[in-house]
Amino acid sequence: MSLRHALLGLLTERTASGYDLLKRFETSLANVWPATQSQIYTELTKLADTGLITVAAEGPRGRKEYALTDEGLAELRHWLTETKPQRTTRSDVLLRVFFLGVLEPGQAHAYLTDLTDQSADLYEELRRLVDAVDWDDDNLSVYGRIALEYGLRFYEMRREWAAWAAEQVKQVK
Repeated sequence: MSLRHALLGLLTERTASGYDLLKRFETSLANVWPATQSQIYTELTKLADTGLITVAAEGPRGRKEYALTDEGLAELRHWLTETKPQRTTRSDVLLRVFFLGVLEPGQAHAYLTDLTDQSADLYEELRRLVDAVDWDDDNLSVYGRIALEYGLRFYEMRREWAAWAAEQVKQVK
């Protein structure tokens, strides 16, 4: 996934300013594809320069509202249907687990216990987001909720796995 396609996707429902898009990232995509304010504004400029979005309105203090163009929608659809998702997943968490044997068993156990707690905290953060969002029947709400459910299930699975792994490490002498 790219930031470019995330922004095009967010603009399918309605026009938005860079600030609006930043807030929508924070409440919908941050757990899937985080982006900083500077990354978003830089990418919006690039998208406008290539004609994939247009400035639909300008307000005070240089505020710009962006709208998706037909070319931008075509690019998003092409990306969704013609580009295969990246299958390679890099996991800093699992890379560390692979090498926990270089630590004392107590340190390895502490790492996994901490991972259990982190996963539970991230799960709860997503649960609060489920309750805080005013879900609608628009596409971003429907499919955003489906993506959020993936996050909930992932962190619950990782919490259970990390707790199991911590128990396995307890048996290491």
